[in-house]
Amino acid sequence: MAHDTYNTITTASDGRVYYCLSSQSIDIGGQYYVYDPKTDKIEHLGDITEICGEAGAKAIPQGKSHSNFYESKGKLYVSTHAGYYEMIDGMEMMVQNAPEGYKLYPGGHIVSYDLATGKFEDLAILPQGEAIVTMTMDTLRQHIYSISWPYGYLFHYDVKKDELKNLGKVSANGEAGKPGEDYRVLCRSMVVDPRDGIVYFSTSEGDILSYHPDWDSIKKVEGVDLKLDYFGKYDPTRPGSMQYNWRRIVWYPEENVAYGVHGNSGYLFRFDPKEATVEIVQRITSEPSQKSGMFDYFSYGYLGFDLGPDGETIYYLTGGPIYIDGKRVKGVEEIAMGAARGLENLHLVTYHIPTNTYTDHGPIFYEDGSRPIYVNSIAVGKDGTVYTLARFKHEGKEIEDFVKIQNPFGNQ
Repeated sequence: MAHDTYNTITTASDGRVYYCLSSQSIDIGGQYYVYDPKTDKIEHLGDITEICGEAGAKAIPQGKSHSNFYESKGKLYVSTHAGYYEMIDGMEMMVQNAPEGYKLYPGGHIVSYDLATGKFEDLAILPQGEAIVTMTMDTLRQHIYSISWPYGYLFHYDVKKDELKNLGKVSANGEAGKPGEDYRVLCRSMVVDPRDGIVYFSTSEGDILSYHPDWDSIKKVEGVDLKLDYFGKYDPTRPGSMQYNWRRIVWYPEENVAYGVHGNSGYLFRFDPKEATVEIVQRITSEPSQKSGMFDYFSYGYLGFDLGPDGETIYYLTGGPIYIDGKRVKGVEEIAMGAARGLENLHLVTYHIPTNTYTDHGPIFYEDGSRPIYVNSIAVGKDGTVYTLARFKHEGKEIEDFVKIQNPFGNQ
């Protein structure tokens, strides 16, 4: 029953890989698992709805997580999201008309997992039935920041004080808005500057917003934005892409800057929060994509983007066009939400920041020759092994589950 997972796979300090399998069922929630490379074994950690204390509530369940796990002082922190939706005007929306006998979604939770004891703790729940679509953590100061779905509120949770604060909407009515009017696709990745604890995130209009626990409100970063010609031209009120949002962004300590990727165009950029600058580095889509000159088929872009264990190499799982008899296989022209517009290959790309070295390691296939699809997560082990979650055929069904890709650099 497992469905597509976005972001939720992380290698912890114990060397194990923690991940989530999403559920679209109204009766079964998402599931947390951990893989141990030393024993080559997978352990089931728990049902997310049960962890949140909502088992038997007959409410829309906690169907998935939409964020990475963040580690701080011996614990992992993660957030929860709904996986069962209602189709409204052709779009997947939070359930507004619960099926008979069921209650509406209770709200997204922030939970922790103790690495020593293996115990989960339910820390906080968002009000008004909002789920958590984006989360990051200042692991040093233990502040958690999240963007809710569908309305797009910014929440700040202080772990030490056990306090949850609502900072208001970040972009019109978020993904609950009406297309063409107050609809705005929400940022899926935030980054914290570890020097001062300021968190940064983007909007569909291309603004970069910031927040600090000492501030009363969200602030716009003046003098810089993501509305760049290289990223393309977008109407921020229309669904179907991430617009001018960055897709994924990570902190690079060596330069005290952040490196991010724009979803549709696949351009890698460098964001310096102190200088308030954004510089294009280069396009890090697959080589076949670059040669075609076309956007990739996953309209939101790819979340499988992270720094590797050396702290200086970006690992990126991205798409690549398929050619049959020399012709590019085309997809549909327009879709209502972020999804694949056509079948494509999965490529592993690495970018070594200090030497500006881009490498497309080529398309990835399963042992039977089939393709991993709907990939939007990545974790890199201490030995350079790449882990993700992808769809494949299993016993006559198409499912989503754990996938291991060998170190592209051999034994280095």
